[in-house]
Amino acid sequence: MAWENTPQTFTSERGLRAALIFALAAERLSLYYEHGQWLTDAQGATLAADWLARSKQTMALAERRHLAGLSDRLARDIAASLSREAGLYTAHEMLESLDPNYHSDMAQTLMAECERLLDSEPAP
Repeated sequence: MAWENTPQTFTSERGLRAALIFALAAERLSLYYEHGQWLTDAQGATLAADWLARSKQTMALAERRHLAGLSDRLARDIAASLSREAGLYTAHEMLESLDPNYHSDMAQTLMAECERLLDSEPAP
């Protein structure tokens, strides 16, 4: 998993949630392009819990599942709108940008989309 070694602290809860959507979407796309399978929301929620634990943070299961669902929607929208080659590039770029030292205009655009998703469908 690409984000294993990148625990980060976030200045806001909203930033943390958007980052989770982004990271889960990157993982979903990577798995889809490498193995032709999509993560379930339960698998996404578990990945989110693992990532949160590395940064000594927690989040309720219902909210992790909600964010996993949003990441699924984003990943599937990306996959549906790009060719396989462009999708592979996008997944790679997203995974690379999980490193805080890596800058990507594409990743910044996709992070803004994660924030928009989060704002349009707040957690229950």
